[in-house]
Amino acid sequence: MTTLPCAFVWDPSMSPFSLFGFEIRYYSICWIVGLALGYFIMQYLYKKQKIADELFEPLFMYCFFGILIGARLGHCLFYEPQYYLSHFWEMILPIKMTPDGWKFVGYLGLASHGGTIGLFTALWLYCRKTKMKFAIVLDNIAITTPIVAAMIRLGNFMNSEILGRATDGPTGIIFAQVDNVPRHPAQLYEAIAYLLFFVGGWLLQRKFPQKVGTLFYFGYCLATIFTFRFFVEFLKEVQVDFENGMLLDMGQILSIPFMIIGAACMLYGWKKK
Repeated sequence: MTTLPCAFVWDPSMSPFSLFGFEIRYYSICWIVGLALGYFIMQYLYKKQKIADELFEPLFMYCFFGILIGARLGHCLFYEPQYYLSHFWEMILPIKMTPDGWKFVGYLGLASHGGTIGLFTALWLYCRKTKMKFAIVLDNIAITTPIVAAMIRLGNFMNSEILGRATDGPTGIIFAQVDNVPRHPAQLYEAIAYLLFFVGGWLLQRKFPQKVGTLFYFGYCLATIFTFRFFVEFLKEVQVDFENGMLLDMGQILSIPFMIIGAACMLYGWKKK
């Protein structure tokens, strides 16, 4: 495909600054901003629902480690199991073995499906510890999650990763750090969609606050995010070699059960009084 002269060229610096000798990347900044937004939104929901502050305080740490560990393990085990099962420490720690020895590289690979499973596990442990009702916590987290997901996908865009397929359309962007081909900015498609899903969920909880605790918002979050994820995958390049020739890629296969669970929970929550 020839380069379109009107295509937007994306060639940002990967790191705006360094801290104590470590490069701080835009991807990390987007993660931090996303988690901070999630923190304050959840704090607002807890206060609005008159849930005690001491029940909110440990929630952030449960969510942070649940998402990070789940997303990392999800990428390693779903997408590159052969490599990481024989390089165990690279799966757990943000390091990589090079000819010059161990090198700090950050976590090169995080999977949203694994992060979702990790978050569920962390919330279950949190509810066991605090005696909170699991359905209430799930619904509140679900109202918040899309804004965090939007920031993570924005971080992917800044990193010029999770690329879209080549396109002649008006939305084509040339990721100069990768190649000279206009591509779908699939990361931006997802970021914008997740932001809209957040706005939709926020407006719904303001109109139907009594539905918090019925799993309606939990279902809404899963159904919207993973249905969009399923279809946007058709516009993405193959992430790993084994997906070549597959009718559905790994991201789509993993999205299907979340879509079904989400739709079922939405229906159950809507009918539940």
